[in-house]
Amino acid sequence: MSDSGRDPFSQLLYPMLSSQPAAGDDLVLELARAPLEKSAESNRLRVEMLEEFGDEIVTTAEEMAVAFDRGGRLLALGNGGSATSAADMVTELLVPPPGGRPIPALCLTNDIAVVTGIGNDIGFGDVFLRQIIALGRPDDVVLAVSASGNSENLVRGLGEARRRGMSTIAICGYDGGRLAREPVADHCFIVRSSSVHRIQEVQMTLYHLLSELVQRAFGGEPACV
Repeated sequence: MSDSGRDPFSQLLYPMLSSQPAAGDDLVLELARAPLEKSAESNRLRVEMLEEFGDEIVTTAEEMAVAFDRGGRLLALGNGGSATSAADMVTELLVPPPGGRPIPALCLTNDIAVVTGIGNDIGFGDVFLRQIIALGRPDDVVLAVSASGNSENLVRGLGEARRRGMSTIAICGYDGGRLAREPVADHCFIVRSSSVHRIQEVQMTLYHLLSELVQRAFGGEPACV
């Protein structure tokens, strides 16, 4: 059957069965250039972040190592894609590269029954606060990942952790939002971009760097970036 005689509904569901216009050279070049430009932007943001926060990153990793050596754990928080980032860092600590020291860590989004129970019965703004009240201990480190820095549940969770004497860390984008403005984070690292994609790429670099520096602190290697 020719394309002209094909059912329009079938064409919508199965466009690959119809002939398609060939992509022009300009479009191909643009598609090839786009990932290079995005990668360059992420690398620029990484350099800027290290220039602004390099010393504080090292200090934070050393403080984390001290807390973990005392029996503390990492409690990681995040929403949406940032929850995935929080879970990734938890995995890095629990299952380090060969020769690394496994570190107790929990991602407070992992138990869907707890998250939905608190969200339904009390309110989504307290899904992390209530878990920190129940699970948190003085030597624990609470780390929140957020693109905007404005998530109410992260602000409340970090605030409660700080009131209870835990170390608190925020990793944010944009201008840091409420996590940067309000007194809830001992250390707040900001990827100064308005692109969520670029923010998350650089945040990944940051928390992997923190994990590596923590392991170096345990291994006696000098922590530097």
